[in-house]
Amino acid sequence: MSLPTRNIRLTLAYDGSNYVGWQVQPNGVTVQELVQKALSDLTGEEIKLIAAGRTDSGVHALGQVTNFQTASTIPAEKFAWALQSRLPEDIIALSSDEVPERFHATYSAVRKCYRYLIHHRETGLPFLRNYTWRFGNSLDLPSMREAARHIVGTHDFRCFETQFPNKATSVRTVEHLSIECQSMWSTWSGFDFESQQSKAMADDEVLCLEISADGFLYNMVRAITGTLVDVGRGRFEPDDVKRMIEEGNRSLAGPTAPAQGLYLVSVDYDMNNLRPKD
Repeated sequence: MSLPTRNIRLTLAYDGSNYVGWQVQPNGVTVQELVQKALSDLTGEEIKLIAAGRTDSGVHALGQVTNFQTASTIPAEKFAWALQSRLPEDIIALSSDEVPERFHATYSAVRKCYRYLIHHRETGLPFLRNYTWRFGNSLDLPSMREAARHIVGTHDFRCFETQFPNKATSVRTVEHLSIECQSMWSTWSGFDFESQQSKAMADDEVLCLEISADGFLYNMVRAITGTLVDVGRGRFEPDDVKRMIEEGNRSLAGPTAPAQGLYLVSVDYDMNNLRPKD
């Protein structure tokens, strides 16, 4: 008699530098295939992972959420621990738990949060080349923040969607969008640590754009970032962003920012009101 299956949620963090993205594909190694293989080796089953977001080549994750079906008797909370010796060092299983059968990592999500990091310095540091977009030109932060106000809310965001249409609708609700200056960890700087330990790097040189929404279109966060950077460098006025959204034309907006500055931070679920795919 076959054992009943359980639905296991697995939360992952990974450095996307060495992968061609999350989703299994023929042109390179992906995060999904390595985690699926590790789970299959662990359980003796053929495991198929469902993920909250299909991150692109070079994109990182601090809190990618996945789920899979298994008949294994391994305690749900032990999967993350048992997986770690079977995964490369740039993929970390953060936690695992059992969730209701209706839970679907993609379709049950009610909110996702992404972060984009810009190393705002004329000469970059080699340690950050895979983790930030180095942008050496001066940026007008108040104008970028003013432009960001036009993005918050419920809009048709096709102007920030690559290869429209990718979804049945391009309407999304952006709940939060902030752009903050952050100082870089002084250990990585060229300062004399003993004398400069209380001093941040010059002018808080890392710009951190953080955005949360009920969903995102393909390359939407990177297109928004590229557009806001163009506002900051004076190519657009803040009110131009409102016009881009109203006209819904991708060619009017800014470029798609490089992949390596993007992080999937977290995914939220309402476990009392799960929304599986119809």
